[in-house]
Amino acid sequence: MAESQEAALADGSRPAGPEDLFRRLRELGISFETVEHPAVFTVEQAKALRGALPGCHVKNLFLRDRKGAMWLVVCREDRAIDLKVLAGLLGAGRLSFGSPERLMKYLGVIAGAVTPFAVINDKSGQVRVVLERRMLESEPLNFHPLDNAMTTAIGAEDFVRFLEAENHRPEYIDLE
Repeated sequence: MAESQEAALADGSRPAGPEDLFRRLRELGISFETVEHPAVFTVEQAKALRGALPGCHVKNLFLRDRKGAMWLVVCREDRAIDLKVLAGLLGAGRLSFGSPERLMKYLGVIAGAVTPFAVINDKSGQVRVVLERRMLESEPLNFHPLDNAMTTAIGAEDFVRFLEAENHRPEYIDLE
């Protein structure tokens, strides 16, 4: 289980965990499938463990600028990301990775368990979600469900519906 259950969010509340997420997905009538596996912390570790798990596998970048604005950028795992180019696409200043403390405070997860499902913990909408447009052409999409010892598969339309239900209307970018 991710260490996120021991910490508090910016509002002082307990971060949601996988069961909270699964309950929310069921409330929204969203179909999903979850598999358990040893904890993974990098794309390379995930590739080695997943075997024939179908669908799009992603990487998630938790970023911030000097003014404190935050983004969660989600793209296909094989995309090379140049932060300078990405900053231009986002209309942001210089981007850097958010600290583990900031990650826990706003998304309620540890490094290695970063996932767009973590917007369930960002009740104040501080983190902007940015999706690679082409990623959404794949089915299913695979994400950690707030715990890096599990992977949850979800359809692209249902994924966007979840984000919107959590008041995080995604922005879309092309990374070609």
